[in-house]
Amino acid sequence: MNSPHSLSLRGLLAGLTAASIWGGMYVVSKVVLDVIPPFALLTTRLVLGFLSLWLVIAYQAHGFHLSRRQWLEAIGVGLVGYGISLGFQFVGTKLSTAANGALVTSATPALVLPFAFLLLNEAVTPRRLLAIAVASLGVLAVIDPRQANLSSNLFLGNLSLLAAALTWALYSVLVRRVTTNGMDLLQATAVFLLGGLPVTIPFGLWELTTQGLGKITLGVIGGILFLGIISTAIAMFLWNYAFAVLPASVASLTFFAQPVVGTLLGWLFLGEKITPLFVLGGVLIGIGILISNENG
Repeated sequence: MNSPHSLSLRGLLAGLTAASIWGGMYVVSKVVLDVIPPFALLTTRLVLGFLSLWLVIAYQAHGFHLSRRQWLEAIGVGLVGYGISLGFQFVGTKLSTAANGALVTSATPALVLPFAFLLLNEAVTPRRLLAIAVASLGVLAVIDPRQANLSSNLFLGNLSLLAAALTWALYSVLVRRVTTNGMDLLQATAVFLLGGLPVTIPFGLWELTTQGLGKITLGVIGGILFLGIISTAIAMFLWNYAFAVLPASVASLTFFAQPVVGTLLGWLFLGEKITPLFVLGGVLIGIGILISNENG
């Protein structure tokens, strides 16, 4: 039987791994997005992610064993996360800047708190508020908000990014709500991915008819497989696992691994500099996560 400490550690590692994968996927995404438009790529990711999880489910459980109500709930949760939230993220990234995107989406863990209180009755304790505050200071040091551009001509883009952060926080809390009510996590994650398709398919088809595709090479195919299997099927399951076994306000802090890993990869592959502020930020993020996971 898993002890609470063991589950907590596994949940933190799952969330940190998921966020780390997402922090490192931007290099791959940049290459693939030069060939495949955003919503067409997202549709491909969701389908590949679902098929990957379906193969595991078929082997382990011989198919889905969800009730009709659970199917509908899971589709709805997926619509919020993979249809609405990622849709806003794409629109916001297109109409704003990468620096703004990093800054606004870093608010996601703080936005989880009110949703967790309203939907899960999780207490907003001084310890959790302190953890969010310390980790948020750390992520601000990592991403350097001085690079953000809040001019009025980027208002719609920034508003879309804020909507993306809000809806991703809501999605994450809903994951905990449905999985703690007896829904199998692996099967639920697969159905979540299907929930995004009603939004992504129409936009993806529109992109393909108006923009077309670039040249598909072996490198692009490898990138698509990475994004669909690793960044979607595996990372989304790990993220959902973190929210299934941890309080939402604790699991949300693992999101802060994303900008840290992204910066480290920029240092490794793009020659970007690691500053003392980055080191301080990483330490503060770690302290925030430790504070959140303390008992009492």
